[in-house]
Amino acid sequence: MHNQEQPIATQTRSDAASAGLNAGSGRRNESASLHGRVTRLKPALWFLLALAGLYGLAVWSVIGQSTENALVAGQTGRASILHWSLAAGLPPLKRGSAAMAAGVVLIAAVALLRRRWREGVAGIGIAVATVATATTLHAVLPRPGLVSASQGLTGASFPSGTTAITAGLALGAAVVVSPSARPYVAALGALWLAVTAGAVQALSWHRPSDVLGATLLACVCHATATALLPRGEQGERGERGERGGTGRSRALPPLALAAAAALPASGREDSIAHPLVFAGVAFTCAALVWITATGHSSRPGRRTESTKPDTAAGSSL
Repeated sequence: MHNQEQPIATQTRSDAASAGLNAGSGRRNESASLHGRVTRLKPALWFLLALAGLYGLAVWSVIGQSTENALVAGQTGRASILHWSLAAGLPPLKRGSAAMAAGVVLIAAVALLRRRWREGVAGIGIAVATVATATTLHAVLPRPGLVSASQGLTGASFPSGTTAITAGLALGAAVVVSPSARPYVAALGALWLAVTAGAVQALSWHRPSDVLGATLLACVCHATATALLPRGEQGERGERGERGGTGRSRALPPLALAAAAALPASGREDSIAHPLVFAGVAFTCAALVWITATGHSSRPGRRTESTKPDTAAGSSL
């Protein structure tokens, strides 16, 4: 009888050990998943810190206020883009609400066609959160009177709601499209943002920090949303990016096009130096959107945790 019970006892101990190993492995996997998600949230934190630093430097310092007041002191009617842009109703300069609604519907339609519900929710969330947060911050963030300025320059304008619409829609659309289409959507979004950011500065509607702040805000929303998504889609994007060449070579044509568009959009009839500053800021906004949307901020060829494919997560999408 003793000899017959011994294998059963051995099997019981083996099952218990196996269960313990499985539980330990599950806890390690859960901890690794949580750590990976926290790691993927770091870009959002960096963008948020940059946004706060920009606001402090441009709005809460004498140097920042004086510099930007001098840049936007010109009359709106001297902007080169005024005549054809407003006559054509270039969105979102005069049709911001319509552009926002159309963009959200387009993102939802792409998500429906691709059956990518999570990416669709993330894309719409990026656009809506960017515009809603920009509108709220615009209303509540104070602008202290640190320098002697005319009444037209004392109102709060940080961040730019017009720029937030463009940047939010561009990054939201980049999330929901396929990895193969993402560079083209990002290029179109960067081009649109370069024109919008340059125009609102040239028209003296917004300061350079306003458009840069709105773009950083959109990047915060994008980085947060994509960090919370399963890694399957992000891994597919990373591998395609590696096979398609370095980030620098892929970024050159769209960013060159964005720079070429920013120059005429930022033009003014009464100045040469100011439009160059506006165009430089507009190009910076376009570059931020391109890098954020395509994920080319990492070193070429380097495999990071966020670019490792997750088969289980990818199949669940």
